[in-house]
Amino acid sequence: MIKRFVAKVQDLFKRKPRLRKEPKQLAVAEHGINPQLVPRNAFRVCETLQKAGFKAYIVGGAVRDLLLGVAPKDFDVATDATPEQVKSHFRRAIIIGRRFRLVHVMFGAETIEVSTFRALDNPDRQTDEHGRVLADNLYGPQHEDATRRDFTINALYYDPLTQTVLDYHDGVKDVRRKRLRMIGDPATRYREDPVRMLRAVRFAAKLGFEIDEATRTPIREMAALLENVPAARVFDEMLKLLMSGHSVACITRLRAEGLHHGVLPLLDVILEQPEGERFVMLALSRTDERVRAGKHIAPGFLFATLLWHEVLKRWKEREARGEHRIPALDSAIDDVQDLQTEKLAIQRRYTSDMREIWMLQPRLERRTGRNAFKLLEHLRLRAGYDFLLLRCAADEAPNELGDWWTRFMAADADEREQLVTTVGRSEPAATAPKRRRRRRGGGRGAAGGDEPATHSSATDGGA
Repeated sequence: MIKRFVAKVQDLFKRKPRLRKEPKQLAVAEHGINPQLVPRNAFRVCETLQKAGFKAYIVGGAVRDLLLGVAPKDFDVATDATPEQVKSHFRRAIIIGRRFRLVHVMFGAETIEVSTFRALDNPDRQTDEHGRVLADNLYGPQHEDATRRDFTINALYYDPLTQTVLDYHDGVKDVRRKRLRMIGDPATRYREDPVRMLRAVRFAAKLGFEIDEATRTPIREMAALLENVPAARVFDEMLKLLMSGHSVACITRLRAEGLHHGVLPLLDVILEQPEGERFVMLALSRTDERVRAGKHIAPGFLFATLLWHEVLKRWKEREARGEHRIPALDSAIDDVQDLQTEKLAIQRRYTSDMREIWMLQPRLERRTGRNAFKLLEHLRLRAGYDFLLLRCAADEAPNELGDWWTRFMAADADEREQLVTTVGRSEPAATAPKRRRRRRGGGRGAAGGDEPATHSSATDGGA
């Protein structure tokens, strides 16, 4: 009771967001945005709504990126039209969301997200016991919508028709100073939505910005609030962070701010192991390279790399207790995935990819007989092979193994036969397939004969 009373008294004295009803208006000569970076469809959404008598602006991160001279990946539009009014002006548009209702306007493969200006004070706003907003769809004027946004650099509005930027909270100045600053009292804003702490880290790492001291200070103390956020939201934000093209910098920031605990519960354990940290950082750095090169990234592969060393540790523990190799790996995967499901809502399609990648690793070690040829038909062979090369680069698997598979996958049929024959001769006797004599019954007429032992059949069927 005393703690709650003190908290309420403190809330009374916290600084409130400064309401600036009239924004600074910056012309092209002042903001320098290149209109050629704005796609036609984002322009069309603003143009259509403005012709219908509404306000409509490109908003948020897209404006920030335009100011930095970077072509944004996504464009959001903010308007004073209600979701129903927005939907009525476009042939392909759907209203989504419950916590915040939005409209997705679709142009082929491209989607423009349209939100309605929201009010700052909503007496009917639904929050949980920690202050996290559960539902809030009261619409209001533009200046209140700007004040509700999290960081000043995201509270910018750009009119592509007049090429004017509206700035309510000196966001342009913060962009130029490379400073990330929260609008209003940071602790209150983090309580409203704890995911803002992860967003602060992601933006700072991605943009190379410094987090304002007042914005940064409460993060470590309030990190535990992330435990109250639905797992699906944490997963979505974590995926954005890891696939930002700056994941190494993001992970470094997460650790510095004390946010890696509870986000990926096993990440702090992994990074405290020298081999594990080397493997994870190598995987993340290669992911960053692919993102920046515009190449595809598979989330299942990425999470498989992050959790591999925890799987490896549990696999070795089970083998040490006498469990057979492949069933031990299968059980270790179950243990790790069950634990992660409690914290991160990793979608089933990703967890199944992760399992297949992990289960392929012992199969890739067996290259004798027809094993390698069977793997050529496996749908996840490429992912398993890339994972193996990562293990080789981290000195967790012999380079000879990765080189062999590289040659085998690029070879023709005759060359593959020769590679398998060569590895069969060079493989130590202890690891070569053993042969056992089938017990005969009924004399010479009995069926059967010598055949390879099936000690590794679990390997072939385990993935």
